[in-house]
Amino acid sequence: MQFFFSRAGTGGYPAVLVQNTAFRAHPQDVLSPFGTLVAVLPDNPDAYLSHEPTGRRFALANGQSWAIGRGDGCQVVLDSRSVSRLHALIQRKDAGDFQLVDLGSRNGSFINGKRVSVPVLLRDADRLVVGDQEMVFRTSAPAPQPASVTDLRNAPTTALHSNRLATILVVDIRDYTPLARTISESLLSQTIGTWFLRSGQILQRQGSWAQKYIGDAVMAIWVHDDVTRVAADVRSALTAAADIAAATEEISGALPLPAPLRIGAGLNTGPAILGGADYTAIGDAVNAAFRLEAATKMLGGGMALGDAAYRELKLASPGPFTRREVELKGYEAPSTAWAVSFVALRAFLADQPR
Repeated sequence: MQFFFSRAGTGGYPAVLVQNTAFRAHPQDVLSPFGTLVAVLPDNPDAYLSHEPTGRRFALANGQSWAIGRGDGCQVVLDSRSVSRLHALIQRKDAGDFQLVDLGSRNGSFINGKRVSVPVLLRDADRLVVGDQEMVFRTSAPAPQPASVTDLRNAPTTALHSNRLATILVVDIRDYTPLARTISESLLSQTIGTWFLRSGQILQRQGSWAQKYIGDAVMAIWVHDDVTRVAADVRSALTAAADIAAATEEISGALPLPAPLRIGAGLNTGPAILGGADYTAIGDAVNAAFRLEAATKMLGGGMALGDAAYRELKLASPGPFTRREVELKGYEAPSTAWAVSFVALRAFLADQPR
């Protein structure tokens, strides 16, 4: 089984990665295969969505993402005006679990009567309502369990690609919990879903090999197969962060939120272990990216770069980047970080050669 990864998006429609194909919400969009990855986790041939009014079954057997909507390109097509053209996604996680992601739909997505605001794990017999359409999620796999330390001695071996140089970008919505407590469920879902959708479009446009939605954050990975392009890829990641910040401002201005929506971003470059059906990255470089994002609250800027990512830029002078020594959680010694505001970052990128 092969999975193709898109480096670009066209027409403003996000690519959804599926087995041997690249789906786009617009039927005229064309995607060229860019890279392959051998899946090492077994498919679940028994997973499907049951649309009881019509008796249809939508198999969730091959691939890692399935689009739900009334658009022609969706894998789960629901013929109802209350369903958006690209309404929601079902994504398969590395462990084989499935989650539902609402994409800022007008009428929302619900699991067992509860509106989906952030990605939610699915369990067998969960009832999904998309617009006015109801489906039942069925799977023979065990119910997903909370993350814990387990005995892996008898677990299937997962192929990992170690010592791959990668750049990891983590972007997180600030003060999500207070926001969730002060606005309606409908507005929260529209806000977060739209933010996920816009972020995914931007990351694909800037060449990210894969994206993962984690709670109220998104992580993107650039794998540096060509070491001569590392600096260019780091600039692409910086551009993605700046564009997500601009999109966040647009979303915040368009919706009746009690306060401006804000984000923080961490960027790090280093060796990472890559594996799984959606190019999951683990390792110190990934951990540091998350810690750098968290450090932006203390640094006061919108974004923090690890020293390795900053050095890849090969700048004659620091420019808008300010060197800081920060205490990152889980690290004994202080780490060097380079802080920058999104306004200064946009001005810096505008002056860079294209």
